[in-house]
Amino acid sequence: MRKRYLPLLLTLFFVLSIISSVLASAPASFVPAETAEKMLADGNTRFLSEKYADRKIGKNERSELSKGQHPFAVIVTCSDSRVAPELLFDQGLGDLFVVRVAGNVLDAIELGSVEYAVEHLGAKLVVVLGHEKCGAVKAALDGGDLPPNIKAIADKIQPAVAVAKEQKAANLYEAAADANVINMIASLRSDPVIAHLEGVQLVGAKYHLESGQVTFFK
Repeated sequence: MRKRYLPLLLTLFFVLSIISSVLASAPASFVPAETAEKMLADGNTRFLSEKYADRKIGKNERSELSKGQHPFAVIVTCSDSRVAPELLFDQGLGDLFVVRVAGNVLDAIELGSVEYAVEHLGAKLVVVLGHEKCGAVKAALDGGDLPPNIKAIADKIQPAVAVAKEQKAANLYEAAADANVINMIASLRSDPVIAHLEGVQLVGAKYHLESGQVTFFK
């Protein structure tokens, strides 16, 4: 009797092993965009209260991550040393796919990086994170002679500068920084690869240097 059922049991064990393997490798990036945004907001709350999550980043975790990455969100932000997404959102290794460039501007290379994260890694939330007192925005607003490569960044921000001036904002620098985030969201929205993917949401946000708070644009 046992011998008769042995092939069936072996087959069942084999199928369960495959299912288990698939589930183990299933991307955490299947996290819906709304849930991912809440995870970021909750992480920033922990950052503000200095009650950080107990994130293990030792040998075992690094070994597991060497098998692949499944970030639950993409963060496009500035290279400013004061703006570190993993810290201000209280996240660990492998949680966020971060694209950092001065002025959080998007060109072909940055767009390609985001495309990779949403199409191949499955992240459903893309956040463009600006911040207060951005040096790149200031350079764009102040004008003057700039080295060619820095000028390329400032040129990307110039449309946001025009918006801030048209609005006659009380604080041109911060208004331009906000408009720049909105413009970069528009660039992502018009990207053909990102546009055809279901469930991907694009969100703007701003990091406040002194308070540490991240506010999401509505």
